[in-house]
Amino acid sequence: MHIPEELRYTNDHEWVRLEDGIAVIGITDHAQHELGDIVYVDLAVGVDHEVQAGQVVATLEAVKTVADVYAPVSGRVTAVNPLLAEQPELINRDPYGQGWIVQVELAQPEEVERLLDAAAYRALIGQA
Repeated sequence: MHIPEELRYTNDHEWVRLEDGIAVIGITDHAQHELGDIVYVDLAVGVDHEVQAGQVVATLEAVKTVADVYAPVSGRVTAVNPLLAEQPELINRDPYGQGWIVQVELAQPEEVERLLDAAAYRALIGQA
């Protein structure tokens, strides 16, 4: 199970990568593996939408289940991944790269510090 050291994580299996004050958000390799083949992504937010940490930003439909994706941080949505409408399987193939879901301009940068680091996330999923 791939868990990049430079990312921050949530207990709900989202990840955050900071890029110049923007939080790029997706789901972890562990989460996509647990969900199985993702066949549809329903984005609950659009560009310029204000989100609060804990708010649903997307719903993922897999062959056997449906799962919500929650915003790990608060702020303004600056981008949604346009590729996911036609290629939801990108989340399975490349969860930390092309499978990102939304980007959020941070309203409260300190929220990132409250997220799990890679070691804590590994412990959460029993990979410590």
